[in-house]
Amino acid sequence: MPKTFEDTIKELEETVQKLEKGDLDLNESLRLFENGIKLSKSCQKMLDDAEKKVSVLLKNETGEMEQKNFLDEEE
Repeated sequence: MPKTFEDTIKELEETVQKLEKGDLDLNESLRLFENGIKLSKSCQKMLDDAEKKVSVLLKNETGEMEQKNFLDEEE
């Protein structure tokens, strides 16, 4: 089963904490760094996918409610 956003961000935070300690050898640091990049990209993709699904209801010029993509409202 795919990881949730919360699980992925938690793993990323744990990876960052391990790297910040500075007590790892170079190979382990690089391995964790690479994994952190993958986790970060995974989180970003999950956020992007969620943002695409978000929509808002707004009144149009005639006063009727219509559904619009969330991203359209930011521009």
